[in-house]
Amino acid sequence: MSKKILITGASSGIGRALAYELAGRGYALALTARRLDALEEIREDLKTRHPSATVVVHPLDVVAYDTVPGVIAACAEDLGGLDILFANAGISRGEKVGQGRFDKARLTIETNLLGAMAAIDAAVAYFLEQGNGHVVGVASFTSFRGMPRMASYCASKAGLVLYLESLRAEVYRKNIHVTVLNPGYIDTPLNDMLKSRPFLVSAEKGAAMIAGMIEKKVKSSTVPVWPWCILGPLLRWLPTRVIAQF
Repeated sequence: MSKKILITGASSGIGRALAYELAGRGYALALTARRLDALEEIREDLKTRHPSATVVVHPLDVVAYDTVPGVIAACAEDLGGLDILFANAGISRGEKVGQGRFDKARLTIETNLLGAMAAIDAAVAYFLEQGNGHVVGVASFTSFRGMPRMASYCASKAGLVLYLESLRAEVYRKNIHVTVLNPGYIDTPLNDMLKSRPFLVSAEKGAAMIAGMIEKKVKSSTVPVWPWCILGPLLRWLPTRVIAQF
């Protein structure tokens, strides 16, 4: 029986690439994002490539918190169950602190942290009722250390890591697995405006790595593992004068 996964933020970037990767592996997919038209195009393309694939789409804005449980429930109903939540919806506005852009900082926190929490909370309620499940949260290598011009983004991803670690302790022995992913630079619209993206990998390659990690139910990993498994933690030890140059 195919695994059933719900992907938030599936209209572009990592979410979109993972949908294609998992469709090829025989997964049943529920794709959500704000742009229904983009989701429908992806569904049609996936069905062309994989005629037997199960692909359902639902519009979802994760910051419309009250609507999230209903969408999660609708996806589970359409798929005939739900095994995995891939909490991926996220944004980056690159705002500086003290420059009159708090509205952008607030939206980043609301989307990346509170929106992810809303989706995870609804999915975990479903998983607790059925007695099993798997939550996969997409954080970032920036969760290891606050970076200049990325304060709210770093805070949102660090907060998500701690939230997921707390969740793992809460559902211990409840047959619910929790995976925390900290991607490095994966080629997506979220970062394609940056001048420097060291150790960049394509979205397709990143998605293949992530799919493998999901299937192994890893607890936590950088993506790719190397060199970010070394570079991420190393960021914590760099002096501020070095971090300020980034």
